[in-house]
Amino acid sequence: MRRFIASGAIALSALAIGAVAIAAETEVHPPHKHWHFQGPFGTYDRAAAQRGFQVYKEVCSACHSLSLLAYRNLMDLGLSENAVKAIAADVQIPDLSDDGQPADRPGRPSDRFKKPFANELAAAAANGGKAPPDLSVIIKAREDGPNYVHALLTGYVPFDKLTPAQIKETGVTKDDNYNTFFPGHRIAMPPPLADDKVTYVDGTKATLDQEASDVVEFLAWASEPHLEDRNRTGVRVILFLLAMAGLMYAVKRQVWADKP
Repeated sequence: MRRFIASGAIALSALAIGAVAIAAETEVHPPHKHWHFQGPFGTYDRAAAQRGFQVYKEVCSACHSLSLLAYRNLMDLGLSENAVKAIAADVQIPDLSDDGQPADRPGRPSDRFKKPFANELAAAAANGGKAPPDLSVIIKAREDGPNYVHALLTGYVPFDKLTPAQIKETGVTKDDNYNTFFPGHRIAMPPPLADDKVTYVDGTKATLDQEASDVVEFLAWASEPHLEDRNRTGVRVILFLLAMAGLMYAVKRQVWADKP
């Protein structure tokens, strides 16, 4: 009996290892792009991030929440106070009336971004049984986040462009969505972006790649809005430590110098 159990365990382990190996073989790594915010001297492209907010507001916010961000944070992105007030006032926030009854009111800059669904169950019910992820820290939550999110948004392949091998491997049908960079390639979310999906306020041509790059810039900022301050502080600390090291070395030379 013990031998049978041990043999079964070994077989299951072999199957698990085989599944991992197959997944590793079929995994497609996203192409690398240059992002201004990466590296010790990284900064955000404010114009791109503002365009990315427009993409999020007009497209992504219908399904994805951004619950860790408040409307007033948009002023750090370069939007004016009046613009932020107008954006916040454009949504209705559940609250209580003066007599304590549930009532909606116009949003305020201090409010957090309104969620598209009342709760996770409602979000799952409206999206085929699985709630769309919150995007507040999605860039940090995914491995190689910026490149992965950009590749995901631009990696959809129409069903009629798939090879028979791809269809057989994934079991994708005309009613499904195939994405080159999504694990398993079969993704529930239909392509959210396309050429001219939005009309940019600044007149930038809204290609698929541009929209994806801009929304990644915005989501990177949302994930780490104080990155630039930390980078500047880090540079100052390194310069201070280098200066201090030079000073201490000079003092050491002076103290241990041979006396005539």
